Amino acid sequence: MQITEVRLRQLHGTLPTKGDLWEERLVRPIDVYPEYRDRNDHEGGVQTPDGFKIVTYFVEIHTDDGVSGLAGPIPEGVAFIIAKQLRRFLVGQDPIAGEKLWDQMHRGMVHGRQGDAMLAISAIDCALWDLRGKWMQQPVYRLIGGPTQTKIPAYASMLGFAVLDAGKVRDRAIEYKEKGYRAQKWFFRHGPMSGYEGLKKNVELVRTLREAVGEDYDLMFDCWQAMDVGYVVELADRIQEFKPRWLEECVMPDRIDSYTKLRDRIRIPLSGAEHEYTRWGFKRFLDTGALDVIQPDIYWCGGLSETLKIAAYATANDVITIPHGHSTFATAHFSATQSPIHTPYQEYLVKWNAVHQHFLVDPLDVVDGFIEVPERPGLAMKIDETKIEQEAIVLPA
Repeated sequence: MQITEVRLRQLHGTLPTKGDLWEERLVRPIDVYPEYRDRNDHEGGVQTPDGFKIVTYFVEIHTDDGVSGLAGPIPEGVAFIIAKQLRRFLVGQDPIAGEKLWDQMHRGMVHGRQGDAMLAISAIDCALWDLRGKWMQQPVYRLIGGPTQTKIPAYASMLGFAVLDAGKVRDRAIEYKEKGYRAQKWFFRHGPMSGYEGLKKNVELVRTLREAVGEDYDLMFDCWQAMDVGYVVELADRIQEFKPRWLEECVMPDRIDSYTKLRDRIRIPLSGAEHEYTRWGFKRFLDTGALDVIQPDIYWCGGLSETLKIAAYATANDVITIPHGHSTFATAHFSATQSPIHTPYQEYLVKWNAVHQHFLVDPLDVVDGFIEVPERPGLAMKIDETKIEQEAIVLPA
């Protein structure tokens, strides 16, 4: 069996919404500059009166045996790299030889060890796993050692929900707890440049949530790389009494020394490395003991193949691995192969999942607080052709 084509499908569609999909954005590293700090801009599409307009890309890998693999959605820049640079490593090759293809793509993209180029390699890797599962007529989790669990506890990741209106925060927290989610993660809106006024609003968010959900319920808080050591120490001191399960991505990922300083100075567990890449990047975090929870994104860090290697090293350091929730399907297959004590939750980005799964038949949803692992061959993703309003194929130059 050989790969005959690597197809990039650009899909246009509209996600129905009641009001704006994105209510508020999270704090970002660039917010140190005032011209960016007050922008309420968002990603993933364009809000219109008719709904949320989405333009995104899926990659399909086709073979002469009639078996194909699917991955996505991916952004335009990542699709461009696949179309222009990665196709040459794939066409004519054996799609079952995943380790060889990953190594050749990685070695061939010497300026692409991180960032969008690694996102492109990640998507190809996931599509190859989907293809192999279909070829063997098995769900991917069975090919990689599962199941250890067939239903995975999910936490609601509340990115895009309003955080400055205490009433809305309280109501949503109660609503998603009642839906069965085992925990919730919320996103701070303010960072160091917003001063003590912003700091107090961050603390008020934490207080409101703890009062809403009660004591025996996990709450996590995402700083999205936008803070520094002094600010996080002050924030942690003020919210310690509300017992957060963890603080996430307190600083930018290359600042590992800052994470180790925080480990020495605060009592709240730390998570992060969502924006890190490959086993070599994660090795730095694990060797320094910088984090209690690592969060590789399967569609960013190098694909399912690389995430399995990262998680194996994490277990040797007795560190929890809970992947960032870009792809619910790929992550569910990964989680189904891990010890539940090392992967106790799966992240479910409530609003992003509506966007990412819009073009899919049978989106993978949370039911009574759990994600049930698909039993269909491959990763179990399939494009819903009825939702495509316009399509284009990205061709090589």
